[in-house]
Amino acid sequence: MTEAVKVSPAHPVLVDKFLEHAIEVDIDALCDGERCMIGGIMEQLEEAGIHSGDSSCVLPPHSLSDSIVLELSRLTRLLADRLEVRGLMNIQWAVKGTEIYIIEVNPRASRTVPFVSKAIGLPLAQFAARVMAGRTLEELGFTEEVVPEHMAVKHPVFPFNKFSDTDIILTPEMRSTGESLGVDYDLGSAFGKAYEATGNKLPLEGCVFISVKDADKREVIPLARQLLALGFKLIATKGTAKMLTRNGIENTVVKKIAEGRPNITDHLKNDEVQLVINTPSGVGPRFDETKIRQLTVTRGVSCITTLAAADAIISAIAAKKERGIRVASMQEYVAGTLR
Repeated sequence: MTEAVKVSPAHPVLVDKFLEHAIEVDIDALCDGERCMIGGIMEQLEEAGIHSGDSSCVLPPHSLSDSIVLELSRLTRLLADRLEVRGLMNIQWAVKGTEIYIIEVNPRASRTVPFVSKAIGLPLAQFAARVMAGRTLEELGFTEEVVPEHMAVKHPVFPFNKFSDTDIILTPEMRSTGESLGVDYDLGSAFGKAYEATGNKLPLEGCVFISVKDADKREVIPLARQLLALGFKLIATKGTAKMLTRNGIENTVVKKIAEGRPNITDHLKNDEVQLVINTPSGVGPRFDETKIRQLTVTRGVSCITTLAAADAIISAIAAKKERGIRVASMQEYVAGTLR
């Protein structure tokens, strides 16, 4: 603090506090100066904290209350009016409980515009160009918000298979190089389509390795029970295995790398593990965790590093096992002809 004051005595020192267990929300809106229309409200499946381009998101939001959605829409229109936006605007929010925090406002098009446009069936970029050239939203016929009956999921594409020495843990720095779109009438099916479209494997049977940090041990219990109910076998490191056993969840203890052989890396190399759920246990590199995550990339095994993503992938597995894959065009979903 002393050094900071000496360097710039005329400027305040900014103190950040990380907002834990918050939901990040993206909103794309289109404004003509008189009217502001919400193009889409996207709820990120991972917790706030990683770059929005690296997070999976779903439209319409699947867990936000109606009151939160209405308040987000109201605040978006207030910001559009005060900023005098003409064209597209993207806002990133964080929602924790009933509190809404603003992360950033961008009075421009965002990378999510093509995704939103496909999901709702309206050419938002084309509308924005015409609005910026002087047309009104009423003249363009965009006067009612479109909330689709289907669920649209955007999932990022990562280049980790080309950089085997890179840890796959996500951070505020964007690392994705593309994205896919999955659509269906339930979140599990939509997520599964988007997940597999990026080249990932969605296992329907086999063995799941679970190793989570202490803060996640309570929340992983229902996920482990779901995996057992779906027919998977569970293996876990000593600490996680002890917690699972105490809660009546059948599992097998597997050694960490430093505990001798055979350990989890041997199971991965022998193709005995079909899914890994590994949440990082702290800031900075941890040899075991990093080695395991790197090995999943080289072996083509799906590795999930957040419980929110684990919940989504388990829902996707359950949906695929129960209903298979529904194949239909985007136009059919938008038109609502599949129901």
